Order: sequence, then structure tokens, then C-alpha cells
Amino acid sequence: MAHPKRKISKTRRDKRRTHYKASVPQIATCPTTGEPHLYHRAHWHEGKLYYRGQVLIDNSAEEENAA
Repeated sequence: MAHPKRKISKTRRDKRRTHYKASVPQIATCPTTGEPHLYHRAHWHEGKLYYRGQVLIDNSAEEENAA
């Protein structure tokens, strides 16, 4: 079995890990509503679920009926 001959210092370990960074999420703008959202994700706006500019779910009519 392979074992390290010397302890790797915290500095050396952290130097190796400097390249592991979180990437900034890309933000898209909906062509219909103008709302910012994540790419390839549906988003809610005024009781409607939009994806690629199209309405998938419309809860605004249900809310009006319930009131």
C-alpha cells in the first residue's frame, strides 16, 4: 500500500486547491416577462410558470377563483 513519506503541509495542500472555484451562474432574461432567471430553468412570474417564453402552469386563474 502506498503511504505518504512526509506530512503534506496545509500551505501545500491549499495551493493545490486554489483552482477549485465555484463558477458564477449564468443569468438569462425571459423574452416574455423580462425577468432574470437561471438558464434552462423555469421561473414563476405573477402566478405563472414560464419556460423559454411560454406559460407552463397558470395559477393566477385559480387564485382569482379562490378569492
